[in-house]
Amino acid sequence: MKISHIISSIDNASGGPSRSVTHTIQAILKQEDTLKIDLNTLISENPIIKKFDSKNGQLNFHNQELLGFSKTLQQELNNINTDIFHGHGLWQYPVHQMAQIARQRNIPYIITPRGMLDVWSIKHKGFKKKLALKLFQDKDLRKATIIHATSKQEALNIRSLGYKNPVAIIPNGIPLKKLEFTKKTISNEKKMLFLSRIVKNKGVEELIEAWSMLNDEVTKHWTLEIVGNGQDIYIKKLRNIIKLKKLQHQIVISEPIFGAEKMKKFQEANLFVLPSYSENFGIVVAEALACGAPVITTKGTPWEELNSHQAGWWIEIGVEPLKKTLETAMQTNESELISMGVNGRKLIENKYSMETVAKQMLALYQWILAKNNKPDFIDII
Repeated sequence: MKISHIISSIDNASGGPSRSVTHTIQAILKQEDTLKIDLNTLISENPIIKKFDSKNGQLNFHNQELLGFSKTLQQELNNINTDIFHGHGLWQYPVHQMAQIARQRNIPYIITPRGMLDVWSIKHKGFKKKLALKLFQDKDLRKATIIHATSKQEALNIRSLGYKNPVAIIPNGIPLKKLEFTKKTISNEKKMLFLSRIVKNKGVEELIEAWSMLNDEVTKHWTLEIVGNGQDIYIKKLRNIIKLKKLQHQIVISEPIFGAEKMKKFQEANLFVLPSYSENFGIVVAEALACGAPVITTKGTPWEELNSHQAGWWIEIGVEPLKKTLETAMQTNESELISMGVNGRKLIENKYSMETVAKQMLALYQWILAKNNKPDFIDII
């Protein structure tokens, strides 16, 4: 069996999908030594990986022309001998090239939207996305053999838009060996961490506003570090807000970090916060939990398990709910926070390990080709 994956970018600056796709492919290759996988992507400055560890994995970088179209990718997709195409993301040209060629060659294909069909995502730059949906993206989705969602919430979004394809619900996997659990120690000084792309839908402005509403008794032993990449003009705006509210001694914005440095940030954090408007999965939430940090995130993310597993707080979107939760979390007994961190690690180990996800993805590919023994995670209407 051979699977050909397509994603616009695997650059470190591209966010969660680039990490999820590369890590998942690496894990699948370890599970099945007779499987071959190609990953085709566009050239970028700082790719997460430049080659796969396994001899059965091949990584191909392609030049891009106008609007992200790639002649070399087109040639590769036309000529490659493959059983299934698997495209990740929407609105950019490479996945459309894949879907179009898959239909021409009568090869089954999967589309993983990566949260790009969420209501907030479609409204953001809505005209361009609605135009793309009308011109080509809607057909690509409707003709897909299967649509892969990373959470029940994303699957419901897909169904609400009228797509009747089979939908596979498989979460993103977490490479636990690269994310060491660290049980926190009790200390006077504590840190809250936000680590993600610094863009409007991540709720960073709301986080700063909510923090500014806390009284000195709550914040006196705490600092908030905001880590990530974003447009210079937006980060400058956030720094100005912090300065206007006289919070420079409590809130700092830091450059993006990767690898071991990033893991260390998670390990050092007493709390992790991601007040997003919309996330199909929110891989940083899983990474924080794996490292032992309790998490505060919103109902714009699919992390209801934070409440049911006592590993954090899953709250309504908005400044006021965030402010109340910050007050509660920052005044929670340290021993209880440490216990929540342990619960979070157990949750990730039991449900979101890379090995578990790789097995599910393999079962999906096998079902597409054989059409028997349908896995429980596939929804058909």
